[in-house]
Amino acid sequence: MAALRIDNHTWILVADGEKALFLENAGDATLPNFQVRRVEEHDNPPDREQGADRPGRMSDDTTGSHRSAVADTDWHVIEKDRFAKEIADILYKMAHRGRFERIVIVAPPHILGDLRQEIHKEVADKVVGEVAKTLTNHPVDKIETLLAA
Repeated sequence: MAALRIDNHTWILVADGEKALFLENAGDATLPNFQVRRVEEHDNPPDREQGADRPGRMSDDTTGSHRSAVADTDWHVIEKDRFAKEIADILYKMAHRGRFERIVIVAPPHILGDLRQEIHKEVADKVVGEVAKTLTNHPVDKIETLLAA
């Protein structure tokens, strides 16, 4: 991973589809010191616990003699997308209040893509870096090391 320059007071969003850490660098680019400013968690049980018992069926022909299963909705993915929208809304409110001037976004590729689509221009103008990686389950000191390396 290419080293990012994360200056003093730069915020770092570390998110996935279920958890978001809002960190601020209280150190500098050479000696980062990430401080947790906010944590958001979203309950997203496995798809098998959210969906119907069986996928639906539909007739393939006009006689109704042949029926095919219809793919079931992946509720788990839908909840991850919904959480990305919630995070984008939080970022907008924080940026609008002047909580940060620069932010680095760290998220898995799918969530990063969702965030790019959802974030407001006011937030997008403050993004100084993106990392397509899942780091939400790492301790803060390990996140510091991985992003500064």
